[in-house]
Amino acid sequence: MLRARPFAAVFASLVVLAGGAFAQAPAAGREPARPDLERGAQVAREVCAACHGADGNSGTPANPKLAAQHAGYLVKQLGNFKVKAGAEKAERASAIMAGFAAMLSDADVRSVSAYFASQALKPAVAKNRDFVELGQRIYRGGIAAKGVPACAGCHGPAGAGIPVEYPRLQGQYAEYTETQLVAFRQGERANSAMMRSIAERLSDGEIKAVSDYIAGLR
Repeated sequence: MLRARPFAAVFASLVVLAGGAFAQAPAAGREPARPDLERGAQVAREVCAACHGADGNSGTPANPKLAAQHAGYLVKQLGNFKVKAGAEKAERASAIMAGFAAMLSDADVRSVSAYFASQALKPAVAKNRDFVELGQRIYRGGIAAKGVPACAGCHGPAGAGIPVEYPRLQGQYAEYTETQLVAFRQGERANSAMMRSIAERLSDGEIKAVSDYIAGLR
């Protein structure tokens, strides 16, 4: 999901964030307030836009597109960047994202996630014709000999995903998807035992192929 950027830019964003009147988490025993899309848009502009675009359509493959992503999934990922009580490290390691996530209240997390989910995705495209057949085969049918299940089984035939549990993949930058699969394979990203197990069975070529195919899904 979210990638690092220069420290100076990050520090400046954190200063802006710290100075804002961010909403507080609801009192114990109360139902969480509904997401505030106007507040979500403000958080997106002030905190997220430099890396992910004000509407969630990142302008660079190094940073993922968040537009049209399931709100529940985004809430989960922001939570995974935080170090939970009793844990030595976050389930999803990123010094940059840990700083941003820590500064956001629960209400702001819900609001900015809902805001990005409401935005229209500007899809990416598959670029390598040599990968199309292999990528399609892995995505739709998996690799039986390696025990790799079809990606479509969880993420859907068109990559739309399932809210909270399985993210939307369609139109995501191939470079970003490839980076995340490698991170799962190497154990650098530890917030999905299932994805780690699957990625461990994929070669570099297979990861490149399925990542490129996913970029072209509509």
